[in-house]
Amino acid sequence: MFPVSDFFIYCFITAYTPGANNLLSMSNAARLGFRKSLRFNLGITAGFFIVMCVCTLFSSVLYSALPKVKFFMQIFGAAYMLYLAWKIWKSHSDFQIEHEKAAGFFAGMILQFMNPKIYIYAITTMSLYILPVFHSTVSLIGFTLVLTVVGASGSFVWALFGSMFCRFFARHTKAVNLIMALLLVYCAASLFL
Repeated sequence: MFPVSDFFIYCFITAYTPGANNLLSMSNAARLGFRKSLRFNLGITAGFFIVMCVCTLFSSVLYSALPKVKFFMQIFGAAYMLYLAWKIWKSHSDFQIEHEKAAGFFAGMILQFMNPKIYIYAITTMSLYILPVFHSTVSLIGFTLVLTVVGASGSFVWALFGSMFCRFFARHTKAVNLIMALLLVYCAASLFL
């Protein structure tokens, strides 16, 4: 029997906890507003869908190789998250100046291929919840869409939060950047816990 409630609890916790997508979406929306950060978030959704499709197709192979792959994903993912933390910490304190540097659709899409949280999300969900119960192509396509919608929705919610508190963030830039950078450092460290 398919554990529906466990499946959705895991998906929502994974999608809505701090990660590269969510923190960058919030940062972009805080600087630029929700509307101008929309292209970046649509790119996240497109990239998320592509990664979900790839992970669905190759989940069984990747799952059997997970002990070997996981360590390298952790190292590269942690290094990338620490790099993002550094960039956020050093970002300019004037939110208005960075209007021309809006992250676009392709930046959001490319980010997904370097985001280890998505791979872990996809492989874990497929291996633990979906593949033991469902095997048909239609089912796998349906779950791929569900995982994409739930996973990418986190970045939209964080962007909305960022745009709603834009004035607050503008007044407290250094503190906000420090908190977001520390959250990314936490994400990097939690890969090894």
